[in-house]
Amino acid sequence: MHALNARHGLSSAGIHVCASQYRPIVELACAQDGIASVRQNSPLDDCYQRKTATDGSPYFTLIAANGQSIGRSEMYSSTAARDNGIASVKTNGPTTVVKDIT
Repeated sequence: MHALNARHGLSSAGIHVCASQYRPIVELACAQDGIASVRQNSPLDDCYQRKTATDGSPYFTLIAANGQSIGRSEMYSSTAARDNGIASVKTNGPTTVVKDIT
């Protein structure tokens, strides 16, 4: 399954949302807010920025309606693979299943 990069926190359908490791008291709330943002924005094509790394690897970022970055994908071997990753996040992002991986 394709997933957005994570530091740690909660995951929703393989889409990991993290909270800052420097704010442990608000970490859970931050992760829950991140999951809510993924659920809301992941189905919307306009929320994906399709990018290319300096080494030529395609990747994407998921952006909230307010312009804040929600997460960044892994590096892909082709634009087709990146587009498949976006399709996976669009399908799995709105899930209601949440797993605490802390």
